[in-house]
Amino acid sequence: MDPEAGSVTRESRLKFYKTTLCLAYQSFGVVYGDLSTSPIYVYKSTFSGRLSLHEEDDEILGVLSLVFWTLTLIPLCKYIIFVLGADDNGEGGTFALYSLLCRRAKLGLLCASNAPGDDISAYNSELPRKETVASSILKEFFDKYHGSRIMLLLLVLLGTSMVIGDGILTPSMSVLSAVNGIKIKATGLHENYTVFIACVILMGLFTLQHFGTRRVGFLFAPILLAWLFCISAVGVYNIIYWNPRVVSALSPYYVYNFFKKAGKDGWSSLGGIVLCITGAEAMFADLGHFSQLSIRIAFTVVVYPCLILAYMGEAAYLSKHKEDLQRSFYKSIPEVVFWPVFITATLATVVGSQAIISAIFSIISQCRALKCFPRVKVVHTSNHIHGQIYIPEVNWILMVLCLAVVAGYRDTDVIGNAYGLAVITVMLVTTCLMFLVIVMVWKRNILGALAFVIVFGSLELFYLSACLAKVHKGGWFPLILSLIVLSTMCIWHYGTLKKQAYESHNNVCLDMLLSLGPNLGINRVPGIGLIYSNVSTGVPPMFAHFVTNFPAFHRILIFVTLQSLTVPKVPANQRFVISRIGPPEFRLFHCVVRYGYKDQRKDSHDFENHLIETVADFLQCDNNDSELQAFGRKFANRQQSSSPEDVSVLRLENGVNAGSSKKTVRFRSVGWNKELEDLTEARESGLAYMMGSTCVLASETSSYFKKFVINIVYGFLRQNCRRPATALGVPHTSLIEVGMVYRV
Repeated sequence: MDPEAGSVTRESRLKFYKTTLCLAYQSFGVVYGDLSTSPIYVYKSTFSGRLSLHEEDDEILGVLSLVFWTLTLIPLCKYIIFVLGADDNGEGGTFALYSLLCRRAKLGLLCASNAPGDDISAYNSELPRKETVASSILKEFFDKYHGSRIMLLLLVLLGTSMVIGDGILTPSMSVLSAVNGIKIKATGLHENYTVFIACVILMGLFTLQHFGTRRVGFLFAPILLAWLFCISAVGVYNIIYWNPRVVSALSPYYVYNFFKKAGKDGWSSLGGIVLCITGAEAMFADLGHFSQLSIRIAFTVVVYPCLILAYMGEAAYLSKHKEDLQRSFYKSIPEVVFWPVFITATLATVVGSQAIISAIFSIISQCRALKCFPRVKVVHTSNHIHGQIYIPEVNWILMVLCLAVVAGYRDTDVIGNAYGLAVITVMLVTTCLMFLVIVMVWKRNILGALAFVIVFGSLELFYLSACLAKVHKGGWFPLILSLIVLSTMCIWHYGTLKKQAYESHNNVCLDMLLSLGPNLGINRVPGIGLIYSNVSTGVPPMFAHFVTNFPAFHRILIFVTLQSLTVPKVPANQRFVISRIGPPEFRLFHCVVRYGYKDQRKDSHDFENHLIETVADFLQCDNNDSELQAFGRKFANRQQSSSPEDVSVLRLENGVNAGSSKKTVRFRSVGWNKELEDLTEARESGLAYMMGSTCVLASETSSYFKKFVINIVYGFLRQNCRRPATALGVPHTSLIEVGMVYRV
């Protein structure tokens, strides 16, 4: 054996272990904040209804057993063992599952007007699995019934809207529950003061969002680890000191005995018990920032045992102090360590709130990329980690809603009713999507998929039924909120599809437009024109409208189509797809720019440089090989091995204009190439962006409902969201907008 090879292997293994443990450490501050702070309010919410304690400890042991088996079955078995394996090339969350179904099973409706992007090599490296009978039947069903695809999309958007509702309720519930602990020492403190303190903390939390997670993130993991150490140590102390017999509640017999004695009241209490798994979905949703192994290690080695010890310790204390039922968590803390634990609890709830807020930013960014959410400003707060973003409009709306929830409800029991409904709905959506992934993507036996749904789906439906029974006690809030968010996303997506369909059906043949050139007196002016549209072939109607009213356009025209694909990220060397329109002397090109739902949109200056570099590469290859029609390759990945004497190449140099800090691109053509010279001259003459400034209205024959949706709701959203040019970072001085009315 080669000793050097063995040394390299050991070194690579050590590096892998070190990286995995580092990611596991970082995950404490991002993934587990919400899940780890749930012991503050679970027992209080569970016993807030008609369920009461008797002299025997059956209710306490039954609730503890339910908490233990809920934590074991859903976060540990469902998410850690199964769901984490359904990642979309390292990305997780509801959209990741939908992305898998769109790409592998062809079930998608998103970006219907665009190519599906099946040629993205990074997402087609796996060998195709053989179709099973069940997958074939399901695929035939979805192909035959178009409404089934609509229902699938609605299911995904429902889960997404519930996560957004969770993002409002998590900070409200966590921070208010932590602050209420001060009443243990200040018994005469009025409720208004605790509400005020919670509101101040929430305002501070949302005000700090614009600094980004990176600047304050170094505090997150230590705070959560300190919190987990505190609650586990206190739990061990309470078990030993008050009632070691609570260990027997790990037996499922106590679950049976609990429902046997508590009956309907026991079923009603499930709305509080479900709060013990709040934040479990984050293990999958935040997968893109970590790895499967790191999340599994962090949960199974640290988080899971610490939570079990905390719940057992609180149950041991409650068994001897039934009068402290409504404040059992803080009462169970020994006097000597109360204030350190209270401060750590408050900080931990802030960390948990920060994690869900960051997740909301990420989810809305994905929805926006896939045209399911109005255009909002996305600020990338880190140059190294793409997932760390900030959305100002969403941040302030979340803050106002959180303050309204805290000031309006004031009671954590009522907020808990709404909170549990939002949490369990998201988990049930994940279970339904996992069934389709197991059968249609993994091509597994349908019996295994049915077993997955029956075991986990029935448990979640059981919890959902208890949460729905409390709709009138606060549970209506996430339903109303999710309905508003869901309606907004559906109407925006519907209006966008109608707008794109109008452009596709009313595009103009370029040959016909050019044949009218002599009659219209069309002139070609110096420069490069970038014509943005959603049209993949032909000329967009707004450009034809522009030419017929102003018969002149730039010497080089590039029709740009931005394509959002249901993949996380598009490799840099497959970002641009260039093709030629008409003969070479027309100097007309079409460029499809492909983005994944987690790709960062570069600023306009970098974008135009990369685009022109790619067109130059295309012309070079087209000049050397006349049979090459289209390719997508960025200049940065081009091999530099060829010498200038062997082949005619186009060199790019970065320089700085006098009086300007922006970089410019200068071309130096080695060898003769007329098209490259024209591209160079046109770039030096200037670059202009052309976009449509459209007014989308329903046709006169449309129904009143469609007129209301398109003319009023969709029109309102378009007027109050960011304009396309602003969202793309197009410089205002280089923008040409063409006004048109679309009757859809």
